[in-house]
Amino acid sequence: MFKEVKNFEYITIAEAKEIMEEIAKRRQEKADLLFETRRALKHLRTFSKLSSDKAKKLVEELLKLPQVGKLELAVKIADLMPKVADEVRAIYMKERTLSNEEIEQILEVVNKFRE
Repeated sequence: MFKEVKNFEYITIAEAKEIMEEIAKRRQEKADLLFETRRALKHLRTFSKLSSDKAKKLVEELLKLPQVGKLELAVKIADLMPKVADEVRAIYMKERTLSNEEIEQILEVVNKFRE
């Protein structure tokens, strides 16, 4: 039983949590939640580090930086909320090497949104 993907969009863990909580609320009205739904929701609650609105704003701010450039990188940075330069380097491992100044710019933006 496979379903066709109609469209694809990168979203942060915080946005996924918000969507999943709405789905869970609707499903709970009809019946108990399935194991998979409960596990997914637990995972999203555990690893979500920002509110959905803050995560969206952080992604927008990160996309303004030339070294970020791609939505998928901005979302990954927003999800992981790196604290040190090595964490940023790990995100960019497959992409390219960043200068210390570029890494500091990313960390400055992320730190503005830290809760």
